Amino acid sequence: MQHTTPIKVRGYHLDLYGHVNNARYLEFLEEARWTFFEDRGNLPRFMQTGLALVVVNINIDYRYPATMGDELIIETTIKSVGTRSGVIHQRITLAGRDTLVAEADVTFVVYDGKANKAIAIDGEIRDLLESMQAVN
Repeated sequence: MQHTTPIKVRGYHLDLYGHVNNARYLEFLEEARWTFFEDRGNLPRFMQTGLALVVVNINIDYRYPATMGDELIIETTIKSVGTRSGVIHQRITLAGRDTLVAEADVTFVVYDGKANKAIAIDGEIRDLLESMQAVN
């Protein structure tokens, strides 16, 4: 299931060339992932488990420069869930247009802080992630 998060580009997001700085996209994507899990993933219940989703890899393709005042829409969905990791796919577009600004695949693991290691994705956590997965 796809989720959208709007973000307005502010002056402090920009680099010397007047474009959104590449590092800011990481923050935009993270904000959208948090919103996705708050709205669709029963975040309080998940956090009670003592487990966390930890990003282990991000691949971003930058397609179009966003500038001051642009309204961005970030679409977020679970792309895949494996036995040891999963992938969240995110697309950033200009609001009201089909212009693709950037897209990213974010690979994550489920981390058990008590055991200090990544664990298999199974049981209730797997069910939750699969319920949030995009239907192809």
